[in-house]
Amino acid sequence: MDTPPFAVTWDYLCPFARNAHEHLVTALEDGAPWRVTFSPFSLMQSHVEDGEPPVWDLPQRARGVLALEAGVAVRDRFPARFLAVHRALFSARHDAGREISDPVVIRDVLDGAGVPSGDVFDAIDDGWPLQALRAAHEQSVAEHDVFGVPTFVLAGSAVFVRLMTRPEGDAARARTVIENVLSLMISRPELNEFKHTSIAR
Repeated sequence: MDTPPFAVTWDYLCPFARNAHEHLVTALEDGAPWRVTFSPFSLMQSHVEDGEPPVWDLPQRARGVLALEAGVAVRDRFPARFLAVHRALFSARHDAGREISDPVVIRDVLDGAGVPSGDVFDAIDDGWPLQALRAAHEQSVAEHDVFGVPTFVLAGSAVFVRLMTRPEGDAARARTVIENVLSLMISRPELNEFKHTSIAR
């Protein structure tokens, strides 16, 4: 499958984003030739009521925002380590049950993935990762009416996808799962919603 470039939104708070991004990371680490833009999106901001201040303007960071800032900083300043950090931040939240709003937890994840946490927090203090997060979030909403994660954006089409499986180290499976999503987006534009009424256990 000759796949055009695509983007996928993420917020480390969401278990379904974890599932999708684990498939993406596993396949990319195995050599999948995709051109992927990892686009941060704040679920906390998407739930702000009209008239309330946006999470970017709060003196105390909203839940999940600090982890997103760290992810953006690594994506842009340490791209060779981004996939490892991306996986590790999801794992810290959903496998280890750690509080990823805690700077100590984020520093542990960064240092454990071979990224100097001091450099990342210096970038966060400079403010540009938060600006990049806000710009990406607002662009997703303005251009594609994005409301959640993970949302795949391909060839002008945006689709919220809820994957129920994890790759568990199987790169071939991970590649197939993602390519099935992309294939449906390309070949079945008439399919707006396809949802199982119960979850197979």
